[in-house]
Amino acid sequence: MLVRSRLGSFLTFALAGMLCGVWTARMPALADEFRTGESGVGIVVLVWGLGALAAMQGLRGVMARTGSRGVLRVALPLTALTYALAALAPSYGVLLAAVAVFGMAFGVTDIAMNAQASTVEQTYRRPIMSGMHAGWCVGAMSGGLFGVLTAALGLGFTQTALTAALLALPAALALGRTYLPDPAAPAASGGDGGGRRRAGLPAAVYVIGVLAFLAFMAEGSIADWSGLLLNREMGASQALAALAYPLFELAMLLGRLFGDRVRVRLGTRRMLAAAGVGTSLSTAVVVLAPAAPVALAGFFLAGLAVCTVVPTMMSLAGTAAPGRSGAAVAQVGAMGYGGLLLGPVVIGFLAEATSLRVGVGLVVVLALLVSAGVRFIPLGGGADVAASRPADAQEPAAPSPPERRPERGTPPPRPGPGGGVARQRLTCAC
Repeated sequence: MLVRSRLGSFLTFALAGMLCGVWTARMPALADEFRTGESGVGIVVLVWGLGALAAMQGLRGVMARTGSRGVLRVALPLTALTYALAALAPSYGVLLAAVAVFGMAFGVTDIAMNAQASTVEQTYRRPIMSGMHAGWCVGAMSGGLFGVLTAALGLGFTQTALTAALLALPAALALGRTYLPDPAAPAASGGDGGGRRRAGLPAAVYVIGVLAFLAFMAEGSIADWSGLLLNREMGASQALAALAYPLFELAMLLGRLFGDRVRVRLGTRRMLAAAGVGTSLSTAVVVLAPAAPVALAGFFLAGLAVCTVVPTMMSLAGTAAPGRSGAAVAQVGAMGYGGLLLGPVVIGFLAEATSLRVGVGLVVVLALLVSAGVRFIPLGGGADVAASRPADAQEPAAPSPPERRPERGTPPPRPGPGGGVARQRLTCAC
């Protein structure tokens, strides 16, 4: 039962990532089909994000009454259906309306699948959340490759998106059987505490939130504009241009598999500073690339560099407000999501006024700001070595003499490190 639920949650992340991967990879085809420029594509991305954000804000009461299992069983199939509606839109105006509805369905799915993954993790009693978010990368990469295949076959945006929706719908319905019911008590207590104390969060949370905003803005901009940059600025075919996003996601996946080990070796501050500089340099390679293959290599390096920033910011949020980690993570996540929405739009209008190379070049500046801003993050309470705690947490079980003492003596010293690690993994973002 537990193995099935864990697999079902992983596949839910992968399915959601696949739909986004197809959408992003075929963005040039969408622009061609609706005869719109960069600013028009930016408006599509903005409308989708606003729909998702609006749904996220209004979901708390429903989630408390129904639980993630009930919400996800409805939201995931609804996401596939609204995806099909967007694919079948006959005009740009209808497309915007359909994209808004699709964004709302996807926003509900996003929150519900993270809550379901948390339920599975609590049942396992060990961290598995990072593996769930790796599922998103696998799905996004697969969706991007599907976009490459359909572009090579000469299929347009409508045919590609509709095919993806028809494949996703039965899978979404089947996955509904694998979900676990939410634990009632933790959900109730976490929701109350986080919501009421939100206004009293320390300044450190907002510092982390600003850097998360910049990181999300950079990450989303690279993903959303990679295909159009290659296609319209460098003359690459749609099939070759569609390869940029899955390459970027592959690099993100590989980097996140080893991100915790890098954090242990370098330390949090040093790793984040290096990630910012690396993202800036690799994006500069993309912007200055003389040909598409060089830009593709730059996108891959950018994915390797930027992949650790957002998960680490969410991890730090969990330690920035002791006793209020849920509210802190929610605040940082909301600020970060604002960057995810704003970045592609700003770059779209900047590209319309100048060029896509100049627009994507904004990511170089954003990444450098992240690198410079790391020095203002307080790393008290063991946050800088948090990633190394799992090894320490196993040490108390090794000596057999004090078998009984962990029950008395462990709560004061040990749950801080052990619980902190679990919470940080719980809030890992993809």
